[in-house]
Formats: sequence, C-alpha cells, structure tokens
Amino acid sequence: MLKMNANKPYLIDAIVGNGSMLAAFGRSGTLYRLWWPHIDFPQHADAARFGIRFGNRTEWLDDANNDWSSEADYVARTNILQIKSQSTQSPIRISSRYFAVPNRDLLVMEHTLTNSGSSPIDFEWLLFSSFHIRESQLYNTTLFEPSEDALLHYRSGTFFALSSANVCTKFQAGHAWEAAHTGELNGNVIDMQPDGALAWSFQALQPGQSVTVPVYVAVGSDRPSVWKTLQEAKSQPSEAWVQLTTEYWHQYLAEAAPCPTDLPGVKQLYERSLLMFKLMSDEQTGSIVAAPEFDETFSRCGGYAYCWGRDAAFITTALDQAGLYGLSDRFYDWALTAQDPDGSWQQRHYHDGSLAPSWGLQIDEGASIIWGMWQHYQTKQDLAFAQRVWPAVAKGTNFLLSYLDEETGLPLPSNDLWEEREAEHTYSAAAVFGAFRAAASFAELLGEQSNRDAWQTAADRIASSIENLCWNEDKGSFYRGLKLTATQSQYEEAIAAGKGAYATAGLKQYTRYVLEHDPIVDISLLGISVPFGAVAADHPYMQQTADTIEQLLTSPNVGGIKRYEDDNYIGGNPWILTTLWLAHYRIQTGRYDDAKKLLQWAIDHQTETGLLPEQIDQHTGETAWVVPLTWSHAMFVLAVTMLEEHGQWS
Repeated sequence: MLKMNANKPYLIDAIVGNGSMLAAFGRSGTLYRLWWPHIDFPQHADAARFGIRFGNRTEWLDDANNDWSSEADYVARTNILQIKSQSTQSPIRISSRYFAVPNRDLLVMEHTLTNSGSSPIDFEWLLFSSFHIRESQLYNTTLFEPSEDALLHYRSGTFFALSSANVCTKFQAGHAWEAAHTGELNGNVIDMQPDGALAWSFQALQPGQSVTVPVYVAVGSDRPSVWKTLQEAKSQPSEAWVQLTTEYWHQYLAEAAPCPTDLPGVKQLYERSLLMFKLMSDEQTGSIVAAPEFDETFSRCGGYAYCWGRDAAFITTALDQAGLYGLSDRFYDWALTAQDPDGSWQQRHYHDGSLAPSWGLQIDEGASIIWGMWQHYQTKQDLAFAQRVWPAVAKGTNFLLSYLDEETGLPLPSNDLWEEREAEHTYSAAAVFGAFRAAASFAELLGEQSNRDAWQTAADRIASSIENLCWNEDKGSFYRGLKLTATQSQYEEAIAAGKGAYATAGLKQYTRYVLEHDPIVDISLLGISVPFGAVAADHPYMQQTADTIEQLLTSPNVGGIKRYEDDNYIGGNPWILTTLWLAHYRIQTGRYDDAKKLLQWAIDHQTETGLLPEQIDQHTGETAWVVPLTWSHAMFVLAVTMLEEHGQWS
C-alpha cells in the first residue's frame, strides 16, 4: 500500500493549466502539485489520488505494487491530458481527462469507468485529497459541506472545494488515508487536518456499460467564491467543459503561425511547444517561468519555477517566430517591473518581479532582456513598444557600460549562465555585445545618436576582445572565460603546472584566487555567433569551436550534446537545448542535414506526453530531469523556424 506522505516525484509526466492555475500530474493521474493564483507560487497540493475498491480490496492507481498500468498523452492540439488505465485482474477500464477550464478557477479530473467483463460488477470509486495550502503543513482545515456535497480544504484565505456531479456515498474529513484504504470512511465532518476523502458507490454496472465521475476542484479566496465556481461547474455536463476547453486551445493555435512543415513528428512537437508556452506564461503578470517546480526543498538543484531573463529572451524570440506576439509583449511589460534602480536585472524573479532566491548577478540576464526587446521590435515593428521600453533599455545599457573591465573590454566577473562559476565569461560577453548592439539600434530608431555611438563603440571592443583575447589555439575553441575565480588549491595547482594564475585582494581580509583562462569547452560558446553575432558564424574560429564542441561533448551512448566537458550536474547528461543549439549553428552555416539530425534527436527524446525535458539520461536515453523545460521547447521552435527561413521545409 502507498504511504500517504510519499515523496513527490522529481519527474512530472504532464501539466495542465490556464495561466492562473497550473497542475502537475503523474502518468497514472495523481495530482502532485497545484499552483494558484500564479503559476510559480504558491503551491498548494500535497497529493490527490484515485483508487477503486472491489469488496474488501482497495487498489490505488498510482501504487507500483498493484497490477494497474496507465498510458498518458494529450488530446491533440489541446492542453487536455488523457490517461487510459487498466488491470489484467480487473474488468474495469478507466479513461480519464484532466484539464483547467479557461478563464475560471476550475480544475476538472474526469473519469469514465467501463465494465469490460462478462458479468455485472459492484465497486467504489475513491478520492483521497491532501492540501498543504500556501506550501505549509500547518493550520490547514478540511471539512465536508453537505449542501455542496463537497470537501473543502482551506487555510489563510485560500480555499479548495472538491466535489462531483455524482453524489458521494461516503466521506471523511481528517486522518482519511487509512480509512480510505480500508473502505471505512467515518463521516467526520470537520478536522484541523490537511486531508480528506470521498467515495462513490456503483452497484451492478452491466457488461459494456460505463459511468462517468467528473471531480471538480474549485479554487477561491473565500467560501462564497469557491462555492459559486463549484456550482457553475456542476451546472452542465463535464463534456461541455471539455468542449469549451478544446475550442479555447484550438483558437489559440489558430492565431499562431502554423508549423512550416507537415512532417508529423515536427508538426506535433511544434504545436505542443506553442501550447506549453501558454501554460508557462503567468496570466496576470506576463512573467514566463523556466519550468514547473519539482524540487521545492532544493535537494538537488536551486529550483526552476522562476523567471530568468536569459531563458525568457530565447523563449520570446521563439514566441515571436510563432506569431504569439501578445505573450512577448506581456513579458517585456513585466520585465520593466523587475529592473533594479541601477538598471540591472538580477538572476531570476518571481511572477511579481520581486527578487527570487539566487546566486548573485549574472550579467547575461539583463543583457539578454535588452537583446530580446530588440528582437521583438524587429519582428513586430511596433514603435509604441520601442518608446515604452526605451527608458529601461537606456538605464540597463548604461549599467552594462559601467560594468566593463577597462583592461580586457569584457564585462567584469559575474556568474555564468549555468550558475556555477565566476569569471569574465565569453558567452556573457557575447550577450552584452548583443545588448549593446540592440540598444544602439533602439537609439538610432529614436534619434538618440550620442547613446548610439557610445554603445556601438563598446560593442565593437567586446567583439574585438573575444576574437583577440579569448581564442584558445591549443584546443581549437574559444576559452570559456578569462579571470576565473578559483579555490586556493586550484590556484596552487595552476602555478605548479606553469599556468597563468594570480592572487589578489578580495572583500575584507579575504584573498581572491584567479586563473587567467578557463579552457573548458562549453556549448554556450556557440552563443558568440548564434544568436548574438559577436563573431560571424563562418569565421574559422567559430567553425573550429563548433566542431570541437561536437567532438568533445557528444554523448557516446545515446547521442545528444552535453553542456561542457567536465559537467557532473545530475550525472553530466546531454541536454535537449544544447543539442538544438548546435543545430542552430549548423543551420547558420548551411549544414542543414546535420541540423535536421540534431532536431530529430530532440523529437526522438520527447516524453510520452510530447514534452521536452531538460536532460536525457546518458546511459538509458530516458528523460532524466526537469519536465517540461520551456527553454528546450523554445530552442525547438527556433530550429524549426530557422530551417524555414533557409528554405529547408519546401
């Protein structure tokens, strides 16, 4: 039997949402996370599990110890999750649909149970629900409201009501897990506990007959609003909510640019990516999160349900290529609220623009936002947008100007895009180059000539410094960076090996140890050319760098490209976005067949439900980590549209 407080899984199999609600499910239909009224914070669900009881035996669909198996995917061209579950030892087949209703605080979990046997059958359908509202196990209350035939979970101005169009036969508020498993729900009406259970009994379901049990989860900030939403949910058949939701997502795709090819694998993943972008965009604020959170305690990483300016710049560029300009508009309006008074943007932010947990300044974050603003302008040609963002562009670019190393012409040391080391990173320098070029273009558009000249001069020096100071002839690749912060032992090893290193005064009484060069080959070095253009894609240095990357970073067992040579994050696996980054470069240099092979690798490694993860296990080829990663989907859409620009789908 499953334990009630079993740990949440790292891997998410599917998500549904509507911009203000985001729900994460396992492949058997267990609800593991539910965010509301924003898609990043707070998260409220402990778990909602479904089970079926025959006589004196309860079988939970997510229990790996029983005979139930499930297949999950999305209904085509929608964000409606569908799951089919069956057991070789049970005559009941279960077909489920999970979705968030557009423009309502309503989640639907609909189950159709069919008797595929040869004789009538009696059974109970069970729901166990537990909510740690506002991410707390404290001060939660659960009650059964007879007038609504509903369980109500609440705490601190947040209410979740669970009920069905079918009238339940049993209930229990509080301490309900063991009772649900034994089928002995005791009818307790209220308890200051986070959990409860409902049961629906069915007698003599005939062979071939079906019964549908839609479970509605209504959300609100008080009881009147949550009861109103629940009553509306029950006012019409669940099929009507399915139809409304289907039409919403079809209309969303109809307003986007169609996939430039009808190749099934490409088209399906292209459309799934567009649908995913909408789920990852907060309806109220316009922020875009990197991924649904799955490691809330930071046990193996620093969390993902935040808005990174760098990720978002790639994502909005993909949105623009797909014709989804409104989502990009809203993101850049949000970005104005997240800028610090000195003009910088920090590593990552919450949906409201406030600073999220972070490791300090990454200079490429703000630079990417400025670069992305110009990409958006170029696509849409909206002068009002340029005028609206200009004050932030000017302030942000002047901050970048103040952050340059007079000695090298590169940005001063900050954290790299992987958030693991401090140096004057070559990729970060290229991003700042892209920001200076973008800001100079804004300045020319708006008649700010003096700013244009200063920013263009800074961009030119960065490009020159990258080419002249950052080339590593020994490895046939650009250095990953200069002036790499090191430990004392790393410094001493470098000195002993005759490599360039020095010690300098740090903060207070501390010493900063510095390696003159970081020679590790890193996929981000492609960013020098694609997308930022600090060095031309056909420059011999770039061509050698790309070839070195492919040689050293290709995963030998399963293919794909890992981040860098000595990567050990989650084992050092190949990533989807890194593989597609090389595809982008190959497209730019006319090696289209090579690019298409890399694109196909990404298609081949999508999840069962058609989502792109962050990583692929280097030994098994299975999904290894975050699902879905919005940046992965963005790189896929960009690869598809870049191939179209080069006439490769005709």
